Amino acid sequence: MTALVLGAAAGGGSPQWNCNCPVCALAWAGDPRVVPRSQAGIAVSADGESWLLCNASPDLRAQILNTKALHPKAGLRHSPIRAVLLTGAEIDQTAGLLTLRERQDVTLHATPATLAAIAGNPMFDALHAAHVTRHALSLGETFSPVKGLSAEVFAVPGKMPLYLEGDDPAISESAVNVGVELSGGERRLVYIPGAAGLTPAIMERLRRADAVLFDGTLFTDDEMIALRAGDKTGMRMGHMPIDGPDGSMTALSGLTARRIFIHINNTNPILIAGSPARQRVEAAGFEVAFDGMEIVL
Repeated sequence: MTALVLGAAAGGGSPQWNCNCPVCALAWAGDPRVVPRSQAGIAVSADGESWLLCNASPDLRAQILNTKALHPKAGLRHSPIRAVLLTGAEIDQTAGLLTLRERQDVTLHATPATLAAIAGNPMFDALHAAHVTRHALSLGETFSPVKGLSAEVFAVPGKMPLYLEGDDPAISESAVNVGVELSGGERRLVYIPGAAGLTPAIMERLRRADAVLFDGTLFTDDEMIALRAGDKTGMRMGHMPIDGPDGSMTALSGLTARRIFIHINNTNPILIAGSPARQRVEAAGFEVAFDGMEIVL
């Protein structure tokens, strides 16, 4: 099983188009310590021929251009992309679906809640029903999205997409925000790009994984507030921080799996190679995802 990181950043990418925070300022200046990253998504295959996309970011077309494995191979019209699995209905998880509107046969896998959000936006009617089959997933259902891969989605504490949330959004474990466990033979990969917490059931799943791609949105919970880049904490946005006693670095410290942070916000100092934050996560055995990263299991 091979997983390719198409994009490693959170919504807006890094650098964000209108941001001059300390991380983005270095990126705009061309500092080699800060490598630009597009919005989060991965591609997974068991045979190198049929690929599953996990989420479809607004950067998907550029990501396909930068990923040779996803280029057309034969005939007038062809794509190795056979399926897309959505872990939620956020804009940075779904907008790239419109890149796939040229009547190519693709199966779209998502929970009923996510499919309802897509069905409620007429723009997605451009995904012609004769070519894009929508498969409603049940939590705990095992299915094969592409040849040689098995998949199962599971609830992860989180919240409704920003454009659907009310004045006081609840953080809860539901089918609105899910993670996915992918198996190829005896190898297992777990992808959780957004998590407001970790339950015992999720931890048990992570303990049997060979690789974990986990929410690395913010280094500290008040990161955006401290930088005056926003007025919300990470937890308010549905993302547990990396640092601190209740952070993901502590929670995931006992895992034997390869641990990789993904969905990294443009303000997060782990994006700066050699920074104290980056040194801390690397010393703790974590990796920081980058566009084009290849994970072979």
